[in-house]
Amino acid sequence: MDRIYRQDHRQVDLVHFQVAVGETDLDIGVRKERFSPELVAWVEDIIRDCRRPLEEYILRDPEFVKALTPYTVLPNAPLIIQTMAEAGRLAGVGPMAAVAGTVSEFVGKLIAKRSRDVIVENGGDIFMRTSRIRRVGIFAGNSPLSNRVAIEIRPDESPLGICTSSGKVGPSLSFGKADALVVLSPSVALADAVATACGNHVQTTDDLERALELASEITGIKGVLIIKDDRLAVWGSVKLIPMSTTV
Repeated sequence: MDRIYRQDHRQVDLVHFQVAVGETDLDIGVRKERFSPELVAWVEDIIRDCRRPLEEYILRDPEFVKALTPYTVLPNAPLIIQTMAEAGRLAGVGPMAAVAGTVSEFVGKLIAKRSRDVIVENGGDIFMRTSRIRRVGIFAGNSPLSNRVAIEIRPDESPLGICTSSGKVGPSLSFGKADALVVLSPSVALADAVATACGNHVQTTDDLERALELASEITGIKGVLIIKDDRLAVWGSVKLIPMSTTV
């Protein structure tokens, strides 16, 4: 898949690099002085460490992958599985709706021990920790609002999850037709699951208000932005700026 949206969150003061392990394909930004070939190899290792318990658990409990509604995991399930299941429970969706965000958060928190600024993007789901104001552009497919606005993130808001669901862009399963639905939360796993849940409810522009209400009722969600055709709806702590000022 051609991930053209990745240009919308890249930052000029960071070094961005890509690491792919199995189905996991990450775009990672770190401070320039922290980048090295050794760091890239280390990131590959931590992605494998993240994926291993997930893959092993799926072999034990194959219904976990298929569930589209909240799912009760087996006793003593590994932490990554419990995290996905809890995010799905809070959002009212299956645990796999949180897989990309959970991996971003797992990898991002470890990299953050080596770089004060870090961005990990996984299929439109972002973990961000920043020491300066950042702006993340919103890619919304064929909407006239695509690449027109950005969300500003302040250092005191991070670490932060910035997760996007779309019924028209990307490989993730969505039953809705939103061009872009972006959720902000300190929990990247929760933001990912809620983006899917709310995105499923957007069929027409008449559904925007209800989708915002659904997100607002979930503890831990800071803000939501939805783009559908030529309409934009926002709830919560979301500072929008014109894309032309993105850095």
